[in-house]
Amino acid sequence: MSIKNLLPANIGFGGAPLGNMFRAIPQEEALATVKEAWDLGVRYFDTAPLYGSGLSEIRMGEALSQYPRDEYVLSTKVGRIMLDEMEDPANRDFGEKGGLFEHGLKNKILNDYSADATMRSIEDSLKRLKTDRIDIVWIHDPAQDFYGDNWLEQFNIARTGAFRTLSRLRDEGVIKAWGLGVNRVEPPELTLALDEPQPDAFLLAGRYSLLDHSRALQRLMPEALEQNVDIVVGGPYSSGVMAGGDYFEYQKASPEMRQKVAKIQSIAAQFNVNVKAAALQFALANPAVAAVIPGSSRPGRMAEDLAALKATIPAAFWEEMRRQNLVAENAPLPIR
Repeated sequence: MSIKNLLPANIGFGGAPLGNMFRAIPQEEALATVKEAWDLGVRYFDTAPLYGSGLSEIRMGEALSQYPRDEYVLSTKVGRIMLDEMEDPANRDFGEKGGLFEHGLKNKILNDYSADATMRSIEDSLKRLKTDRIDIVWIHDPAQDFYGDNWLEQFNIARTGAFRTLSRLRDEGVIKAWGLGVNRVEPPELTLALDEPQPDAFLLAGRYSLLDHSRALQRLMPEALEQNVDIVVGGPYSSGVMAGGDYFEYQKASPEMRQKVAKIQSIAAQFNVNVKAAALQFALANPAVAAVIPGSSRPGRMAEDLAALKATIPAAFWEEMRRQNLVAENAPLPIR
């Protein structure tokens, strides 16, 4: 299944903020954010059990329950099971994602990519999302850095468990597509040189952005095109720093990264370009990319994103970005 044929548009709604990522979002604000996206015509919504220990899924399910299920595409993730046992979110070891959801629910999270856990995760997500089906299922962080020396062991469990289970569910028509939801492109096992079963797509969060794209261009993007595996880009604003936030790759942005952002902002101001527009259009210019899913944390954000997609960006802006080595030479550009 081509994700491009499945998705209703080239932009969707990223649900991580609904899990109280970085801050505690009031329930009414979270639901209003989803409603606004719907009213603006957005019909692809992505979430995950990890986002606030199920909080994002619960809120997404509540917000979308009033709309006809056939009118939108829904994706969530497997690899983490939410337990009834409680824990302190601040004590979770999730590597670069540690502490992201300290304002979320306190349900203990169990990492498990086995076949049985994959089925349980889907069943639990269906309940939280108040729906009878999920269209796309992503395997969440199967080779993350917080697994340490055991990352390959975890990935192989996913290969024999979640990969095969999701392939079977796709073949049976239970889901429409599956793929890997990852934040890293370094391990060779995360490129598309995979044995069967092969994923339909990758959800690549934060590693193909205007601020950070050279690593993905080295191997992942060319192989995606060669093997007809679509890429959905999450985190197009690099955890928010490109949109005026404080974070890059889930951590406080370093002085060096802030300096790079300042350079981009300076060039954008010189050519009267909206930085959000540059970030979104840059990601979508790559022919391997099917869609972008920026996260929305409050009403108004999705309207900004949709306007940014339509904004006109002069070719001179991209020429200057490339001249100052802020865009890789082999990166496709949205010159029109």
